Amino acid sequence: MKYLQGYPADTLAQVEKLLAEDRVADWLLQKYPQAHTVRTDRALFDYVQALKAEYLRSAEPLGKVLFDAKLHVVKNALGTHTTVSRVQGSKLKAKCEIRVATLFKAVPDAFLRMITVHELAHLKERAHDKAFYNLCSHMEPRYRQLEFEVRVYLTHLDTAGARLWEPTVGVDADCGNGQRLWMPPQ
Repeated sequence: MKYLQGYPADTLAQVEKLLAEDRVADWLLQKYPQAHTVRTDRALFDYVQALKAEYLRSAEPLGKVLFDAKLHVVKNALGTHTTVSRVQGSKLKAKCEIRVATLFKAVPDAFLRMITVHELAHLKERAHDKAFYNLCSHMEPRYRQLEFEVRVYLTHLDTAGARLWEPTVGVDADCGNGQRLWMPPQ
């Protein structure tokens, strides 16, 4: 259970029991019956920007927020934050980028919020220290519980291999003005 290292032995025993009885999926689906509706990079940018506007108004502006298919496999991470510096005239301009693993396209809203809060917190606190986790808990009071549940879900994916939530059925349609409209199936 590589995702659950560092948790107390009694907690690990409970998770192992759920895994052995094949009840992890039922437990998670009961808590979170459906996936969120954020499907596109633009929708993710708007979602993260709303969180940033609410909690981190004075933080550096976000240049890019997107789902990244290579993240979990290549960097062994679920999300990344980077600062890209570019020369603009005689000055250096820094833009922040947040990338979220595409795994989070089909998870409950609470899980997406947990990973985006985590990456946003890195705009203020670089290291995973007490101040960082306090900021995460300020933005999402259930942060620690959600992080644990995401880790249980990742363990489920490793052992069972089956995703629990499917993306909402529907189509993203181009409106012609650079915006996208979600249309339900007919």
